[in-house]
Amino acid sequence: MDWKAHLDETSANLAEFRRTHDAAGKGFTAMHRGAMGEGSLTLREKEMIALAIGIATRCVDCIGFHVQGAIKAGASREDIAETIGVAVMMGGGPAYMYGVKALEAYDQLS
Repeated sequence: MDWKAHLDETSANLAEFRRTHDAAGKGFTAMHRGAMGEGSLTLREKEMIALAIGIATRCVDCIGFHVQGAIKAGASREDIAETIGVAVMMGGGPAYMYGVKALEAYDQLS
């Protein structure tokens, strides 16, 4: 999978949805900013938590965006690999398959 192209396409689709249903888009963005803002956890930690949940719930777009966010927040490949390990422990075999996608995304997006 070409992760950059996939995330660009998904971003375009999200922008179109926001034009169609502005209130829902703004609501989600506000929730995202609230959850990912300053607090006792670092942004890096929050991105890795979100990544683990994305892997465990099998959300390819979530994996891509949160790998990208984790990289921007300073996560290393080893950080991503450990996050995948936790997600696999929680999500079993399917999470293992999606975890591999996350490592591929890290390699392409970093």
